[in-house]
Amino acid sequence: MSEIVEKKRLLILQILKEHNGPLPSCRIEEILHERGVDISERTVRFHLQNLDKRGFTAYKDKKGRYITPKGHIELSRSHVYDKIGFLSSKIDEMTYKMSFDLKKAKGTVLVNISLIEIDQLKKAAKLMTAFINTGLSMGEKLALLAPGERVGQTRIPQGYVGLATVCSISINGIMLSLGIPVVSLYGGLLEISNAKPERFTALISYEGTSLDPLEIFIKAKMTTCSYIVEDKNGIMGASYREVTASSREEVVEIIQRLKVLGLSGILELGYPGQSLMDIPISHNRCGMIVGGGLNAVAVLEESGIEVVSKALSGPLDVDRLFHYKKFNEMAKKWVEEKP
Repeated sequence: MSEIVEKKRLLILQILKEHNGPLPSCRIEEILHERGVDISERTVRFHLQNLDKRGFTAYKDKKGRYITPKGHIELSRSHVYDKIGFLSSKIDEMTYKMSFDLKKAKGTVLVNISLIEIDQLKKAAKLMTAFINTGLSMGEKLALLAPGERVGQTRIPQGYVGLATVCSISINGIMLSLGIPVVSLYGGLLEISNAKPERFTALISYEGTSLDPLEIFIKAKMTTCSYIVEDKNGIMGASYREVTASSREEVVEIIQRLKVLGLSGILELGYPGQSLMDIPISHNRCGMIVGGGLNAVAVLEESGIEVVSKALSGPLDVDRLFHYKKFNEMAKKWVEEKP
């Protein structure tokens, strides 16, 4: 067996491990494309059949393949799927793909796509609306995508609805379009105390991971966003970024404009040379804490709703977004009509 073939099969095992549940071959193909692997669905099925024979994967009903205990052992023996710096470079690439114009409030922003069954949409709307209402979410807008629609490499399958939440990396793109570079350093878990950011309890460097940290934390059930809704205390996903010290006043103005548009997710902006949340900083930079775009979706996971999420899926026209206070009404309509 060639080394290239073995690497692809190990990567398929890694994808199944990350998902923590069965996946169809078409979805595996999409994820492989997102990670820069040029492959057809037919070839994916061929690799899956081989993995089945070796006892590394198994088929579950009509939901697709899942990784077996033997597959977990095989995967632990290999590190060929590591992609140090992959996410960091993807952030830079996606930032440049945005076309949002802050003055005109037109163009595209980056979104995360989360898939849930259409019958779960009304319950999801109620839960997500409650979290966004805390004021700690990444903006106040989202979109619904019908079966067959696609954002980036993510296609909405039949029987499902795509929940498009604004990705916090959109902040980077908006700042960059105005001449302010933003450096994304860490994704982590942020402790909320009395509805205010308190401290980071975990941090993952974007340079050292190929996966979005918040995706990892949500699947590992390390968030307690539903607690924040109930009593204003809990753990949510957030990121730590830096901007140049000389741009701070302009950044403050941008934050205010984004709030008016319902697109702001910046929770804290530090001062030049002063540490923020105990994270050290150089004298010519300011720290910035941004809420994760998937936090509202984390509430669904915590409540037992099965969700498949892909952070930083791709650009979506801002005109597709609606205010979260319309969500319950729209969800009811979608369930009744089932597009």
